[in-house]
Amino acid sequence: MKKMGILSAAVFGLMMSAPVAFADDITISVVGPMTGQLATIGDQFKQGATAAADAINAAGGVNGSMIKLDIEDDQCDPKQAVSVANRIVANGVKFIDGHACSGSAIPASAVYAEAGALMMSPSASNPELTDAAAKAGWPTIMRLYTRDDAQGAFMGPWIAKKYAGKNVVILHDKSAYGQGVADAVKATMNAGGLKEVDYEGINAGEKDYSALVTKLKDLKADVVYFGGYHPEAGLILRQSAEQSVKFQLIMPDSIATPEFWQVAGPAGEGTMFVFPSDPQAKPEAKDAIAKIKAGGFVPEGFTLFSYAVVQAFAEGIKRAGTDDPVKVAEALKNGTPFSTVVGEVTFDEKGDLKNASYDINQWHDGKYAPIAQ
Repeated sequence: MKKMGILSAAVFGLMMSAPVAFADDITISVVGPMTGQLATIGDQFKQGATAAADAINAAGGVNGSMIKLDIEDDQCDPKQAVSVANRIVANGVKFIDGHACSGSAIPASAVYAEAGALMMSPSASNPELTDAAAKAGWPTIMRLYTRDDAQGAFMGPWIAKKYAGKNVVILHDKSAYGQGVADAVKATMNAGGLKEVDYEGINAGEKDYSALVTKLKDLKADVVYFGGYHPEAGLILRQSAEQSVKFQLIMPDSIATPEFWQVAGPAGEGTMFVFPSDPQAKPEAKDAIAKIKAGGFVPEGFTLFSYAVVQAFAEGIKRAGTDDPVKVAEALKNGTPFSTVVGEVTFDEKGDLKNASYDINQWHDGKYAPIAQ
């Protein structure tokens, strides 16, 4: 018995001195509109994050820890977003892949900043998200996506040049995202020498835009730039077609979803929109795309950006050697690029992407593809 006691003590000592074989999971909350009119975006978030977590876990995880996802629904509603954010930090989650819409991401970011959690949005483009964080000294608010002002700087001059002398109308849906990107395009288009014939906001969620269509007809609109989402864009186009009103619709990145065509139908033919240079064309995305498609999902829109956010968290934790969100954010902003499914990524001191590039895409027969600029 004495020998057994000595043996047990020796084994216990070895166990205590050995490294821990299994670390705690790294939980990432994926937050977006999982239900409601914009649920297609939430599904893209979920599919991308799930594929990334599966790939990273299959390769051994992050410093021995496995990634676990927590899927949360904010419906792109600001009040619900804050409620969800409070629940996430109360549960001790340190990393957030979200939110989707700028109008929900901006108020939620304050909750995460106060709790010291690292939020990285794969789609929220309003500059205020990271500008306000930088001004307040919040180091853990980032985005792995482009900014409205950068998109405006790209698209406004293009519209001014291509449609010089034409009647251009600028619309927005009064949201932080829609009005933000419309304002950015308006400013740079005006600077390029083209003045719009009308600028106004519409009410999102309405079903009858016939009065707007009549106004566009009276204005003899050649081009309409609409800062908003696919449900309203599709309805405006359909109801315009019913009145035989034709114009070139140009949108921001929100209509990179097959649901746009489901709403618009043939009236969506020729619609243009801006999107960051096609991540599906990146060689780094080949394997991820194949696996996602094998599961019956096409990785359009924000799918690969959500995937890349999970990759960024994993890279930051490895660089920092810890899952402390402040140190992870600092490690990601150190200027050293790293590879993701959307290409090589580098962040600036605000937590924004450096050197973003864009495509102008056009819808044709239910699908979209980049066009020559």
